[in-house]
Amino acid sequence: MSDSSVDENFIENVNTEEKEESDSENFLLNPETKEALREETATFQSLGVCDVLCEACESLKWTKPSKIQAEAIPLALEGRDVIGLAETGSGKTGAFVLPILQSLLDNPQRLFALILTPTRELAFQINDQIKALGTSFGTTTATIVGGMDMMTQSLALAKRPHIIIATPGRLVDHLENTKGFHLRTLKFLVLDEADRILNMDFEKEVDTILKVIPRERRTFMFSATMTSKVQKLQRASLKDPVRVEVSSKYQTVDNLQQYYLFVPVKYKDCYLVYILNSLQGNSFIIFCNTCNQTQRIALMLRNLGFNAIPLHGQMSQAKRLGSLSKFRSKARSILLATDVASRGLDIPHVDFVINYDIPTHSKDYIHRVGRTARAGRYGKAITIVSQYDVELYQRIEHLLGKKLPKYSPIDDEEVMLFQERVLQAQRFAKNEMNDAGIGKNHKRKNNENNADDDDDGRDGDGDGNSFNTKMKKKKFVKNHPNKNDVNRKKFMKKR
Repeated sequence: MSDSSVDENFIENVNTEEKEESDSENFLLNPETKEALREETATFQSLGVCDVLCEACESLKWTKPSKIQAEAIPLALEGRDVIGLAETGSGKTGAFVLPILQSLLDNPQRLFALILTPTRELAFQINDQIKALGTSFGTTTATIVGGMDMMTQSLALAKRPHIIIATPGRLVDHLENTKGFHLRTLKFLVLDEADRILNMDFEKEVDTILKVIPRERRTFMFSATMTSKVQKLQRASLKDPVRVEVSSKYQTVDNLQQYYLFVPVKYKDCYLVYILNSLQGNSFIIFCNTCNQTQRIALMLRNLGFNAIPLHGQMSQAKRLGSLSKFRSKARSILLATDVASRGLDIPHVDFVINYDIPTHSKDYIHRVGRTARAGRYGKAITIVSQYDVELYQRIEHLLGKKLPKYSPIDDEEVMLFQERVLQAQRFAKNEMNDAGIGKNHKRKNNENNADDDDDGRDGDGDGNSFNTKMKKKKFVKNHPNKNDVNRKKFMKKR
């Protein structure tokens, strides 16, 4: 036998051994690793999405599917009912919109799909995404939400759009009162943010809708959390569904940095102003628990020269959309919001989320901080904890399964330099709210008052995220934040 043939046999044996070793390594990979490898190589095309929609995804800079999209889209395209559980900001909208649009391409039909959402803002956002993805093949939509003119909406429904995006209450109004409107030909039903729909007491409306749409339909349900109410709705509305669960526990995305800051309740506004002033140039969503608090802080910050704008349930729909538009376009860099804005809204440029008030329900914390660090971007969340919030905050840490670090770039003496100017701004905000009839002892006189309008020229609307004022350095008051009460000592000792 020649030397060359020996070499060839040796090389062949080595290659065979390498292949067997590689196969063995792949076999030994655990399911999580295999899943991660699939996700890394997945494309919209490999999931079965058609070329037209792949091009639309590319135009929106959706470079590769998110985890929930990679799991849900192939099942949806196979014709299965899907219930998807994923953390906020994970791309749930694309997971149901793409299969619906692909099915619509194969079977163009009016009143083809209904998407139910808990809030008006989320409905408009989904509408925008559908238009962006379906504009090349003439997809028509109608957004049916409260706060808008019923007659205008009736005319839109009379045109029989392909897809309706609606809040449950207003849709039921049209089903009961708009002549000729029905959903008897519906092929797809989507319940987006299903847990929030049910938490907002829409069970009766959802039940009414389920009774008037065809039993033979496809149903997708997406939710950030699985509650007993969601499980009950799942049994009532889905047929043999496939459950896709990207996250089995309450968690936040890895690229979100979370902090707490313990402050005396008396000086919360001073610390908030200090943070905003020291981080100027960034964009913020600041969450409050009540409409009044949101309005008060927005007025106070604008008086200090910050370009803040409110978003809450007592504003008219036009002003709510106006606030979102200004924040999205970066005309305003600080959005003061109640939890109406904490679910589903995709605003890509949010650098910081600040919890001025701690949410009563710990799960709402997950949804609030999910407004930053979306779609692979980085973000930070700071939760302000007063001596009265310790128990609520500890519940959040228990839910997360970890203790959060303290937000450390704070100079307490510098914070107190803001006190005098902040007190003036607080008085201004209180007077404005009293004049508008929004204060504690007043009923709201008029939903269209100037307190919601940041362009009235009266509240120091500045160009940036800071105010300029000469402040004399003064010593700390007796109730120094670091010595202020027993709750704080207990809280810090446990850490």
